[in-house]
Amino acid sequence: MPAIDFQPQAHDLLWGLSAEQLDAGAPDWARDVLAAGQPVVVRRGSAPQGQVAVGVRGRGREQRHATWMPLAAISRRVAPEQLTGGGAGQDAWPALRALAWLAPQLDALGLAWGVTGGAGYQLASGAPVLHGNSDLDLLLRAPQPLAREAAAELLALLDRALCRVDLQLETPAGAIALREWAGPAPQVLLKTEQGPRLVRDPWQEVTA
Repeated sequence: MPAIDFQPQAHDLLWGLSAEQLDAGAPDWARDVLAAGQPVVVRRGSAPQGQVAVGVRGRGREQRHATWMPLAAISRRVAPEQLTGGGAGQDAWPALRALAWLAPQLDALGLAWGVTGGAGYQLASGAPVLHGNSDLDLLLRAPQPLAREAAAELLALLDRALCRVDLQLETPAGAIALREWAGPAPQVLLKTEQGPRLVRDPWQEVTA
């Protein structure tokens, strides 16, 4: 297989990891997921040379297995930005109906955004992981600083959706929760490849 020409990013969905490549301590449900041809999710974290940190996702929240995937094994990749057009009729789960309502308004921001979490996984794989109480998880690429006032306005929009919407701002240094950045706290939790830390300005990497 030829070398990949991209660097997998957090929340990307990757196909190609086989059940046989899992560690000996992996749970049976994780092997079943991979045997069924389902993808893994790229997670933040270090990985051995030539591999990427990923997680196997099961049906419930308690079914999450962290592992690594050889870059050479990747046969397909779907990024969150590729999942923004997920259609939703009146019989769809609230998370998908909320996505259909929010999509044109997020497009108007002029920034790249995408779908993660259960909604992204279901849209990309077809696996029925959503239910009536599922949240909608989104990310917004924010290479330049987003004013906290603008974050509060965006949060107000999200809070008008049919279900709870959690959005992460992906900054060059890592990810922060929009709800935190829109709030009054002077410091926010920045998720990085080296682990979480408190910062005052995630775009300047000013630590607490």
